[in-house]
Amino acid sequence: MIELLGYPNLRVIYERLGYRVLTEFAVRKAISLMRKESPAVIVADFYFQPDFRDRVSNLESLLATAQSLKDVKVLVLYESAHEHALERLRVRFRIDAALTLPVKESELETVLAGWK
Repeated sequence: MIELLGYPNLRVIYERLGYRVLTEFAVRKAISLMRKESPAVIVADFYFQPDFRDRVSNLESLLATAQSLKDVKVLVLYESAHEHALERLRVRFRIDAALTLPVKESELETVLAGWK
């Protein structure tokens, strides 16, 4: 599992469910790590950035790379106010699950347990 998180991590939940957790905070470094590790799950924050000229968010490069990885699941965590922008990404990239912030631990556990 690889996570890119900008708030208190949810590592305890991941580990309780049996995932080995690798954390990266830079998208380029996460992409490099993804290519080396072939994660089962990627958990990433979605930040809508309307000032980007040709992109919607910080995740497009990451999601493009994830599409080529066999059997990887993608979980995106997002602010409910940015759901409209996240939907624009869902049209172009596979996102297996999305949870609003603040994340409810029970919802996170349900999603991740279903992927084991």
